[in-house]
Amino acid sequence: MAQRQRKTTAPDARKAPTKPRLSAQDWADAALTAIGEGGLAAVAVEPLAVRLGTTKGSFYWHFANRDALIKAALERWAEINTEGIISEVEAEPDIRTRIRLLFAEAISSASADPLEVSLLATASHPEVAAALRRVTERRVAYVAELFAALGFPEAEARRRGLLAYSVYLGHAQLGHAAPSVLPGEDEFGAYLDEALDVLMAGP
Repeated sequence: MAQRQRKTTAPDARKAPTKPRLSAQDWADAALTAIGEGGLAAVAVEPLAVRLGTTKGSFYWHFANRDALIKAALERWAEINTEGIISEVEAEPDIRTRIRLLFAEAISSASADPLEVSLLATASHPEVAAALRRVTERRVAYVAELFAALGFPEAEARRRGLLAYSVYLGHAQLGHAAPSVLPGEDEFGAYLDEALDVLMAGP
């Protein structure tokens, strides 16, 4: 008597598709979004897990605690909003055009995303204070390098770089606190050019 064949079903057909495992970067990005929306207090594991569609177990796979997540998020912020923007503008060979591109991109990013203003508002937190100091030093040093490339002596390039960065920070703060005092979109280009022309006026 012939042995009856059993029907087999491929294991994959019986299982629901699994979600891709979240990375530490996914958690850091979600934390940055939360900081932009509600400040540092908004970084809480359970709400972030809900936002990411996962469980707290995923968080503890990557981080020992909330402070470790905050540190990773701040490193991610520096990577995206500082090194990322610098890498983009470095492709421009003309220094004056590069300075304009740098500030146009930085101001546009800060105006659209409240994250940086939220971080400045929580500068008393030790991790945030350290990150702001590192990022500020890096940004001012880079802008000073650009002014030095225009021919300004080192000390003067540093002063102008610091002044230019102060203009950026003031614009970012006003963009969220009192946007009505700033020039509109159709005037922004001329406004930025005028401010940078003053700062780049001959060494």
